[in-house]
Amino acid sequence: MLVVDDIEQTRENLLKLLMLEPNVEAVGTADTGHQAVKMAVEHEPDVVLMDINMPDMDGLEATRLIKGKKPFIQVVMLTVQDDPSYMRKALVAGARDFLIKPPTIDDLVAAVYRAYEIARQERAKMPPPEVLSSLPGSGPLRSAVRDVRVIAVYSPKGGVGCTTLASNLAVALQRDDSQ
Repeated sequence: MLVVDDIEQTRENLLKLLMLEPNVEAVGTADTGHQAVKMAVEHEPDVVLMDINMPDMDGLEATRLIKGKKPFIQVVMLTVQDDPSYMRKALVAGARDFLIKPPTIDDLVAAVYRAYEIARQERAKMPPPEVLSSLPGSGPLRSAVRDVRVIAVYSPKGGVGCTTLASNLAVALQRDDSQ
């Protein structure tokens, strides 16, 4: 777990609370968004506790960057703002959970364990590094994902053949000689 907050006292209190849990291990703390992104990429924690409001880069942007580089890392957003728009923005940025400061011990521990379970499942789904390097674009998973295109077949009226068209298109695209 990585704890990110620009207030030192908050970071220390969160660490003290979570270190009482037998299965929680901290990889470190960060006091800026840039530092959080750097540490998350280097240490690959399963869970990041992230404050939204920070001076250099807010937690929303840091979350987007972390999720873009390491999609299996789960972010639990912490804020003093009890505003639904903040919650929406956090979830859109990629946060797994959203807690109002100061969270109760039970809420905090439950959110960390939920996020950890999801991170563990996401890591298990990740292909090995040698498979990632063979994907188109020969870069990390993110550059391979950018090459994906989604084709939607839709009609506002039923019975016009969308399912047939979508099925035939899927079969045609699956063929080896298809571009």
